[in-house]
Amino acid sequence: MFGLSLHDPRVIGTIAGAVVCIGAVTTWLIVRRRPTAEEIERERRAQLVRSGRIIDGTILDITEMETPVEPDQQREISFVLYKYEIGGVAYECSQEVTALRDFVNPAELRLSFPCSVRYDIHRPENSIVIAENWSGLRTTADSVPRRPSPQRGKPQASAPVP
Repeated sequence: MFGLSLHDPRVIGTIAGAVVCIGAVTTWLIVRRRPTAEEIERERRAQLVRSGRIIDGTILDITEMETPVEPDQQREISFVLYKYEIGGVAYECSQEVTALRDFVNPAELRLSFPCSVRYDIHRPENSIVIAENWSGLRTTADSVPRRPSPQRGKPQASAPVP
């Protein structure tokens, strides 16, 4: 059996190395920079833009910031409430858009308008309607382009009936 002694330089070196490593890890955990809530939310939106699926939804409500309204001041929106359905399950979510006020035009938002929603396929309740470089907000209620109607008076070609 090995006889280890605290007077052995290898044992002293091993203990000193372990103490230094534990001290370094502890110092790093205490001093490290933690992301702010805004940085975490920005990264969540970026992740959904990169890998989220897109589905149709509907704008349900818009919450405006309570600020003194001046005649020339544009209204500012703080929350957008929307709904969407995936696999027969209806989701109602809201997104805070105060940090995205440069990307949201309040004059174009209408209640009950369709919108595009990006969601996480593993957690469908994790969704957004607007991000820094993507917007699912629509300015018209036409979500599907319409084909031009055939002009009247011109005969249409039809297949012969056998």
